[in-house]
Amino acid sequence: MIALVTPALVVLGPLALLLVMAIVFAETGLLVGFFLPGDSLLFITGALVASHVIHLPLGLVALAVVVAAAAGDQVGYLIGHRWGPRVFARPDSRLFRQEHVAVAEEFFLKHGPVAVISARFVPVVRTFTPVVAGVAMMPRRRFTTYNIIGALAWGIGIVVTGFFFGGIPFVAHHIELIAIGLALLSLAPASIAFLRRRRPDPMLATSEVGHVV
Repeated sequence: MIALVTPALVVLGPLALLLVMAIVFAETGLLVGFFLPGDSLLFITGALVASHVIHLPLGLVALAVVVAAAAGDQVGYLIGHRWGPRVFARPDSRLFRQEHVAVAEEFFLKHGPVAVISARFVPVVRTFTPVVAGVAMMPRRRFTTYNIIGALAWGIGIVVTGFFFGGIPFVAHHIELIAIGLALLSLAPASIAFLRRRRPDPMLATSEVGHVV
């Protein structure tokens, strides 16, 4: 996905910011954005600002990303708060998997309200954590506070990192390959969590064997 988006960002120039904001919002606000390249997209955006492909001030770009990220999480929270049971009862499809929701639930239960912040840096989990928070009836004011903190840390942190690394000639000349590598790397935490959930419990397997014997 990032390999397709990067050329579009280059062609659009300053208007690329609107595309970036739309993708960032959709990743958490539409519940179907788990496949979108959030982390790598922000890094590439920062790098393109540094190389003057996107002719916009770094501060404006970072602020726009923060606003889109916070708005997306708020919409996800409202969906979970009002229609959570219906969402969780949906059958699996190409754009929605119950196992992704289960991973987000496990993440939220493990980390508590702070998960709203830390989930920002975990692909797939960040898509569904706001919904889980809404279903769990997390107070809206508390959620909004954590949401804004997470959006600031994620949006500014990754865009600025991309900006400074984008000034390195090697990065500038291999931007698409680096984008693909970042996308694969960003999927690692969610993949590990998914594999752990799929692995059978040894204690459960032992008890089943004992029961059969």
